[in-house]
Amino acid sequence: MILSAMIRIAKSATIAIVLLTLGAARAGFAAHADTAVKIDTAKVIDLTYTFDASTIYWPDEKGFVHRLDKSGDTPGHYFYAAGDYAAPEHGGTHTDAPHHFNRDGITLDQVPLADCIGPAAVIDFSARAAMDRDAMLTVEDIKAYETANGPIPDGAIVVARSGWGKYYPDKKRYMGTDQPGDVAGLRPGYSAEAVDFILKNRKVVAIAIDTASMDPGNSKDFPVHRLWLGANKPGFENVANADKLPAKGATIFCLPMKIGNGTGGPTRIFAILP
Repeated sequence: MILSAMIRIAKSATIAIVLLTLGAARAGFAAHADTAVKIDTAKVIDLTYTFDASTIYWPDEKGFVHRLDKSGDTPGHYFYAAGDYAAPEHGGTHTDAPHHFNRDGITLDQVPLADCIGPAAVIDFSARAAMDRDAMLTVEDIKAYETANGPIPDGAIVVARSGWGKYYPDKKRYMGTDQPGDVAGLRPGYSAEAVDFILKNRKVVAIAIDTASMDPGNSKDFPVHRLWLGANKPGFENVANADKLPAKGATIFCLPMKIGNGTGGPTRIFAILP
């Protein structure tokens, strides 16, 4: 009951989301208008990879660049530091906005916060992925999950857990290739059939995965991207620490940088455990 109330308030109280994002979870989280529920910070799980020189991007993209332009004492005898950075939209822990594969889809700045927050339905297929780098999350995986955990709740964010995070940031093992321009590496993803099933049968607001792409590495025409983003729904890729999430019960927050006309962008993802 408290969890469902937290989800409702999280979607309407943007200021509470901002406080959590800034690390001010100790301030509490309102479960009711007049009752504060204290957040146990030990239950806040960071699901975001640090953006730095080791951040993994597509082999045909440039990497993350950060430079400190100023760093040191000022004439006024106080310390001051500031820098700049540049990066492709799609790399590290990030959001795919619908416009990434949908000509008429919404851009990153138009993705509703309501589609970035929800109960996490974590579907594990890591045992199969460990044996097959081309493994895909299937309709059968979804049905097995629901047999064990109950129906995927309305407003959920489905997280496909392949176990691939254990390879990050080893680019060759994580991507299946480290050759510039080679985007055909082997890595797990969703099956198009599973995504079609979710779209037609469940009221899910977003999907996420702990690999570089919602599509498996052997995909030639990105059917998962075209299906999911074609439905004007966001996707989240390169989710870190997915192994720390329970199958159900956590609330996940996926807060993308609000880039005007963006097709995607860096995203701070975290979860609150039950």
